[in-house]
Amino acid sequence: MVQTLTNAFATGRIAHAYLLTGVRGVGKTSTARILARALNYQQRGGPDRPSIDFTEPGEHCSAIMEGRHIDVIEMDAASHTGIGDIREIIEAVRYKPSVARYKVYIIDEVHMLSNQAFNGLLKTLEEPPEHVKFIFATTEIRKVPVTILSRCQRFDLRRIGADRLAALLKEVAAKESISIDDDALAIIARSGDGSARDSLSLLDQAIAVGAEQGENRRTVSAEYLRSMLGLADRNQVIDLFDKLMQGDAANALAILGELYEAGADPTAVLEDLANFNHIVTRLKVTPAAADDASLTEEERDRGRTMAETLSVRSLSRSWQILLKGIDESREAARPLASAEMVLVRLAHVADLPTPDEALATIRTVPTTEARRPSGGGGGGGANGPPAGGITSRSDRTSQAIASPEPAPELVPIPVVDSRKDLEPQLHRFADLVALAAEKRDLQLKIALERYARPVRFEPNRIEIGLTSDAPTTFASDLGARLLEWTGQRWVVIIAGEATEPTLHEKRNAARDQLEDDARRDPTVVAVMARFPGAEIVDIRIGAADAEVVDGPVQRTEGSENN
Repeated sequence: MVQTLTNAFATGRIAHAYLLTGVRGVGKTSTARILARALNYQQRGGPDRPSIDFTEPGEHCSAIMEGRHIDVIEMDAASHTGIGDIREIIEAVRYKPSVARYKVYIIDEVHMLSNQAFNGLLKTLEEPPEHVKFIFATTEIRKVPVTILSRCQRFDLRRIGADRLAALLKEVAAKESISIDDDALAIIARSGDGSARDSLSLLDQAIAVGAEQGENRRTVSAEYLRSMLGLADRNQVIDLFDKLMQGDAANALAILGELYEAGADPTAVLEDLANFNHIVTRLKVTPAAADDASLTEEERDRGRTMAETLSVRSLSRSWQILLKGIDESREAARPLASAEMVLVRLAHVADLPTPDEALATIRTVPTTEARRPSGGGGGGGANGPPAGGITSRSDRTSQAIASPEPAPELVPIPVVDSRKDLEPQLHRFADLVALAAEKRDLQLKIALERYARPVRFEPNRIEIGLTSDAPTTFASDLGARLLEWTGQRWVVIIAGEATEPTLHEKRNAARDQLEDDARRDPTVVAVMARFPGAEIVDIRIGAADAEVVDGPVQRTEGSENN
């Protein structure tokens, strides 16, 4: 924003409307006043043009920043939403400013204007007088009509980083003669969520209620802040996360009970766990994240240790469980019970292998061969099992003792890649057509039969020619379907010239040949002569259809056509 305004002021290409957007408490209204001050900056004896160099206060700076300048009009759109308020602006823009260079209208929370108000502002916003500038501020940029956005220069004000918020809070505390430790600053910076206003409000509340009197200075402790915000002790949260990742549900529930007795909200505990899970994941992926000023020493040191031992899959799985658990705890009638169930679930899956890890560990399984009684049949007898094949435990034990046969051995079962077994085997073009039919993709099956001229078919490589009326996306669609169905990438090459007929053409040619053969058949000729006006409606053949798919119809002497 500074770079844009600097260049605009230097070249004289100053926009007539600006739109500032961002989350609450990042300084949109303050920035709008600073912008109005820059537009009307003027020093006695200095150049008469806008400037962002405020080394010395200008004639209008103080009045503008205090909100009492006659030519800088601030309006809250939340309380002035109608067309009547906008009509007043439209009437007033015709008059030049009284003392300043520009008449500046600052409209805060502009998204609150009604549709009629927006429509009434459009024409004036598109072609305002040279002496009028508009500055809009909003937290809901999506609610502002596109017709308004297209007439403004938009600037997105970002969230304030936790390190900058901590530095700001420390400076304010020093001016207020308040001593505050780094852990307390980190807690407020995190709770502020990038908003300076929220952070300052929390600091003000902590100073007013929780500051302890010391020797000439008051102090704010991290313990009080946790109690005030309903947060858990960060060290205990880290201990809780550690127990959960070890699968120790009993100790995890004990820690949660201690936090609850100390006043921590169960949902807040789950949110803190999710936050630390995110910290560990960041340290796992980006070790440089440890330099974040918002992290405590405990989070930094123990987070690094856990990042070295935990896998990304485990962290991702616990993240998903915590996210779902937070929503459950918020909506539950008994948040503590809901949070405990989330912790039990998390501890239970902490040491479970992933599906691919479980498949890789399977090597052998015990197998037994069912034995029938020597008497045969299924009716049972004195020494056989009762009807139905069900035996009691004592029966099975006595049979095993009495049986001279050796006990069954463990038979190793070779581990096979089930995914490979499920992959369709494609060896020829006919297999591809059959696969499309099996997958019920009739559109692709018809396209393969009507548009494709097979040239060469190899594993993971197909070379075909296309008819003139084939779709332009035929090759890409075929490659995408093969990747989806086989799990492998196939190269589909379009040949420039291909003389091989399509399957549809083969079938038509074969049918025409069959019809010609039928018309020359003596029996058919005799029938046609015996019944004048008769026609050949259909020709039914044996295995010829299957032969037509891969080549011309093979005829052998003595074959019959019906």
